[in-house]
Amino acid sequence: METVDKIKQQIAEHPVLLYMKGSPKLPSCGFSSQASQALMSCGQAFAYVDILQNPDIRAELPKFADWPTFPQLWVEGELVGGCDIILEMFQKGELQSLINEVAERHPQPSAE
Repeated sequence: METVDKIKQQIAEHPVLLYMKGSPKLPSCGFSSQASQALMSCGQAFAYVDILQNPDIRAELPKFADWPTFPQLWVEGELVGGCDIILEMFQKGELQSLINEVAERHPQPSAE
C-alpha cells in the first residue's frame, strides 16, 4: 500500500486521530506531549500514530496535509491543526466540545 493511501485509510478509519512523536503515555517531544494531554483531558478515546515508528508517514504527511509540523490533529477527515491550535481550542473549551460531539456521532464499541 502506498504511504499516502495508508494515511488516507488511517484518517478515514479514526474519527479523532493524532499524528505525534511517541505515544500519549510516552510522548517524545514537548509539543506532542501538550497536544495529547489536551486530548486526553477531553475524556474521549482517540487514535494516534507514532510518526517516529513510521518514517514513511513522517515524510509524506506534511506534503499530503500541507502542514509542515507535528503533532497533527485530524477530526472526521479534516486537519484541525498542530499544538498551538489544539491548546488554544482547549483553553477556549472548543476542543472539548468538538471531541465530545464527534464521540457522540461515532460511539465506541463497549469493551465487555
